[in-house]
Amino acid sequence: MRIFPTQIIVAALLFALIPSAAFAQKPPIQITADLTDAPRKLFHAEIDLPVTAGEITLTSPKWIPGTHRPSGAVDDITGVVFTANGQTLPWHRDDVELYQFHVTIPKGVTTLHAHLDCIVLYRISQKLAMLEWEKLMLYPANIPVRDIPIQPSVKVPAGWGIGTALNPISTGSYPVPAAGATTQFAVTNVEQLEDSPVLTGLNFHEYPLAPEVTPKHYLDVAADMPEDAIIRPSILASLNNLVRETGALYASRHYHAYHFLLTLSDVAGVEGLEHGQSSDNGGGEKFLAEENHLLALFDLLPHEFTHSWNGKYRRPATLYQTDFATPQQGSLLWVYEGMTQYLGNVLAARSGEVTAAQYRDALALSAAQLDYRPGRQWRTTRDTAVSSSILRDGNPAWDNWKRAQDYYQEGELLWLDADTLIRKLTSNQKSLDDFERIFLAKGGNTGPDIVTYNFDELVTDLNLVVPYDWAAFLHERVDRINPRADLDGIERGGYRLVYKDKPNPTAQAMSSTEEGWGAGANGNYWYSLGLYVDKNASIRDIRWNGPGDKAQLAPGYKILAVNGQIYSVETLQAAIHAAKSNTEPIHLIIQADNFVSTFNIDYHDGERFPALERIADTPDYLDDIVKPLTTPEATSTRAP
Repeated sequence: MRIFPTQIIVAALLFALIPSAAFAQKPPIQITADLTDAPRKLFHAEIDLPVTAGEITLTSPKWIPGTHRPSGAVDDITGVVFTANGQTLPWHRDDVELYQFHVTIPKGVTTLHAHLDCIVLYRISQKLAMLEWEKLMLYPANIPVRDIPIQPSVKVPAGWGIGTALNPISTGSYPVPAAGATTQFAVTNVEQLEDSPVLTGLNFHEYPLAPEVTPKHYLDVAADMPEDAIIRPSILASLNNLVRETGALYASRHYHAYHFLLTLSDVAGVEGLEHGQSSDNGGGEKFLAEENHLLALFDLLPHEFTHSWNGKYRRPATLYQTDFATPQQGSLLWVYEGMTQYLGNVLAARSGEVTAAQYRDALALSAAQLDYRPGRQWRTTRDTAVSSSILRDGNPAWDNWKRAQDYYQEGELLWLDADTLIRKLTSNQKSLDDFERIFLAKGGNTGPDIVTYNFDELVTDLNLVVPYDWAAFLHERVDRINPRADLDGIERGGYRLVYKDKPNPTAQAMSSTEEGWGAGANGNYWYSLGLYVDKNASIRDIRWNGPGDKAQLAPGYKILAVNGQIYSVETLQAAIHAAKSNTEPIHLIIQADNFVSTFNIDYHDGERFPALERIADTPDYLDDIVKPLTTPEATSTRAP
């Protein structure tokens, strides 16, 4: 690390605060996103920026809200050309800030035109596309993004519909524009445009939700197959309930209208990204058509919807930056994401998307995974949040030992712990719901705004519900090494985590899907041998210090045979079962790279799968927590 003289640091900071001299504040930037090449996985943009003569530095978004890392699309942006008064202008990229472009504006020029293209390989298929605006935006650097006015327009392939929280100026042919038409939206600012994705697709349907609730809510669906865009009445009923339940829980709304943007595609990818007035959601083709797929992603829509309150409106002060260039600091992500993980799952049960039993089954999976997380012996929950931007590589190898984004599930258990503790301290007269109505409703109903908070405010608001040493409570669970998961909320809620020889029903259903891989019996030997094995017989991860690790296996190895038989789920399950009654180790033949070797796992305790078991003669707070606030019928089992 280099040490710079103080005056150099001060000068550098002052320079960073000086806006680009060539940028004229008004009129707004005009940007037209051309998505007509979406089937070829290409986006295009034409951008007109008001300027004056001199040097201008333009930038593309780098730190994208909700992704918690520098995930901007600058490496996929190509074909960048700047012109003014019919002449092409030279440009050069900044040597350090690679998201920035430097251009010299000639005298007499008042508008700079930029053309760019973007190669898009995710959230797109032959029949649909999701535009997150960082893929196409350029705007002046070193200016707060909420202070930069911009007016967006969109062109889509003929016959494709449009779903977005942006306000169209003319609604004559909206949401399915006439062939070749450009849909123009009202002026906004760069901060809000980045927060307003656009969904487009051929098989597009918009479903109004809970029509009696204001502001308005919509489910906008684009699917690869026409039949998948026709949503079952039972699903729509649970989403109607979700809208109502959030109103009762959060006692506020912070948007002018809300759009659930949903892709149903085996190509466009599974996604969940929050925005203030909408959410970018992606499931497989049969996500909403088949119960096992729905169970595997049951918290997707409630989770991202909750982020409108927790994460978008209320945001940690160190996570919010006034531009998309300054690094975000994630130390409070156990609130931003962890509390949302808890509330999203609870809302899924309250709205009837899952039953109370299915909620408990899923909670058992989450709790067991954390309790069998050896990395917690060296890494705190807080550190997983601080390190979020470097823990999102998706590589499962030794994931349990290094810990990944555990602040999600750790936060879920922490806030369940807080919820049940409040209920116990108040004889079940108050709950975490009372805290949410204080913490998330400050300012009442608003438009899409951002109100930051810090740790001290959390403690203060919890004490408004019930006096307690909440600072110590939170520090103990977040900032200290805890070798075991926080199971207090489950036990105080009337249940205990146990292990059985068969997966619980929800886990069994989830295990048949790609989205829920590893949840049930198929390939999940985590609590027995300490292995996750994929459908191709490759070991994805090994539990540190578990039986498989002690046998010297490693992630990436492929199982060829078990006890002399070709590997299958059934042969390995049979071997685990047989080992319970003898002392012989389980013999594996393994392919590691280009070599074949034998390994022996000394394990004799049979198959083990997590479940929750009722503790007799204790308050059943878990069932109380998932009771709906608005519609008693919401928790009934949905018809397929």
